[in-house]
Amino acid sequence: MANVDTAAGHRGTLRLAIVGAGPAGIYAADILLKSEHQFDISIDLFDRLPAPYGLVRYGVAPDHPRIKGIIGALREVLDTGRIRIFGNVDFGTDLTLDDVKRHYNAVIFATGAVRDADLDIPGNDAEGSFGAADFVNWYDGHPDVPRDWPLDATSVAVIGNGNVALDVARVLAKDADDMLSTEIPDNVYEGLRAKAVTDVHVFGRRGPAQVKFTPLELRELGEVPGVDVVVYEEDFGRDPEALQLAETNKQLMVIGRITRKWREKAAAGENTASRRIHLHFYAKPHEVLTENGAVSGLRVERTEPDGAGGVRGMGEFRDYPVQQVYRAVGYFGSRLPGVPFDERRGVIPNREGQVVDDDGQLAYGMYTTGWIKRGPVGLIGHTKSDAMETIGNLVRDQRNWWSPAEPEEAAIVRLLDERGVRWTDLAGWHRLDEHERGRGAVRERERIKVVERDEMLRVSRDER
Repeated sequence: MANVDTAAGHRGTLRLAIVGAGPAGIYAADILLKSEHQFDISIDLFDRLPAPYGLVRYGVAPDHPRIKGIIGALREVLDTGRIRIFGNVDFGTDLTLDDVKRHYNAVIFATGAVRDADLDIPGNDAEGSFGAADFVNWYDGHPDVPRDWPLDATSVAVIGNGNVALDVARVLAKDADDMLSTEIPDNVYEGLRAKAVTDVHVFGRRGPAQVKFTPLELRELGEVPGVDVVVYEEDFGRDPEALQLAETNKQLMVIGRITRKWREKAAAGENTASRRIHLHFYAKPHEVLTENGAVSGLRVERTEPDGAGGVRGMGEFRDYPVQQVYRAVGYFGSRLPGVPFDERRGVIPNREGQVVDDDGQLAYGMYTTGWIKRGPVGLIGHTKSDAMETIGNLVRDQRNWWSPAEPEEAAIVRLLDERGVRWTDLAGWHRLDEHERGRGAVRERERIKVVERDEMLRVSRDER
């Protein structure tokens, strides 16, 4: 039984730990603080990185200014002062599940999905074959990836038809100087400035009516200076049902107008740019071709509509000479020590946000939200509704919360200090934020990210 009793107007205290300081974790905290309840709330937010915001800071291309609006909303939640942040704390080593049970009534896991989903085709492990998530982490200045990235290929393949695939293609094709208005670190700018890429080929196994990217992302692709977007007539008009649907579906109508414009431009011989992004539909990756252990091409199988909303292979194969391959086929969650995990789906098994153990029983006191709950699908709106569902169950489940032996707020600080963890707090994030903005102001830019973890910690902790 927990130390919360809502009968007769008695007010107890909910001590809640949230693991993951991205949008899912922050929204969950905000929704709980604004919900109707009869107990006081104390929330501690933990993240393995020194800075908050998760995938919004480290998983979205820096030339998307609308993301700043999301960060602004998240910052407003943190700046209420009602949530404590503990950055640079790794769950499983610096803080264990037993520790959480000793100091909190419940925990919400909101660690997202940051690994690349697998693509099981021959040659996938060749030199020059990469997961898109690693490349995204590099150009977003993630502290845990190498500072350098090999960009000596002239022709590159990107596998996938989602927004991440378009982000990767756009960053590879874009002139580095056009990225200087963003917050990219110096090492990323220098790497992109030296790249040799002239052609980026994006492959999707389905047709143009079944793409996962948004019309906005697609339109942005055609607005990159010095880059032509090339589409191929053979990929259009092959799906009668999709053509009929496009007459009433606004999103498909917009996508159709955008691609029609590119087709007309190509037909008029107006594609004269020095760099090109090629969009190949009905092209299922079959094999990464190699030479001496390195990528030398990508073999795809042509597909066709199967009449049931999917596609089937045609037995026709085509080879494209490329020197690098980027897999952008989705993200996958990671197991947390001591926490149930579905290895097939890459999520924490749950019922509407309540964690389920290996026997299918509710693991009381443990909850989850965001991509680690439902898988890497949906945008910010889905993340908010996810969090509302989880918080609703957490509040209703209060009589099954843990009874922590040391619920005092100071106890977790002592624990981390005794273990020598260089944790960061909200004031530390403000220092780092101001420092990055200051670096940018010197060069008339809004921000230049700090990449090295030690420097992030030094600035955040005000260590001289």
